[in-house]
Amino acid sequence: MSSTKPSSRFFTVGLITSWYSSNIGVLLLNKYLLSNYGFKYPIFLTMCHMTACSLFSYVAIAWLRIVPLQTLRSRVQFAKIFTLSMVFCASVVSGNISLRFLPVSFNQAIGATTPFFTAVFAYAMTFNFVFFL
Repeated sequence: MSSTKPSSRFFTVGLITSWYSSNIGVLLLNKYLLSNYGFKYPIFLTMCHMTACSLFSYVAIAWLRIVPLQTLRSRVQFAKIFTLSMVFCASVVSGNISLRFLPVSFNQAIGATTPFFTAVFAYAMTFNFVFFL
């Protein structure tokens, strides 16, 4: 028997559902703006996306206290977080730019391969494999 309370299960299911819904909504809205509406600024859409994520994260942390506030412990930690942020931002920019040229279904099919490649690269990095090109 599971020790998880039903209310926490509903909360988790609600979070997952809202995450999927918001991702699908953002993707379809970006596709509509870039392709059908003729909006020509995918980097501006990325800026709006990042600003909204920052604001909602601040609300979730500071006001709703869904997760605890965490402080940076060192410059090395800051550098790692900054690098991850820049890579994520570049990924979102690339995704928004690609929506102008690709159908949403293909975009989603490519995105569905992310867990596979993440696992492959994590395995390779864990065991220090060298890829020969």
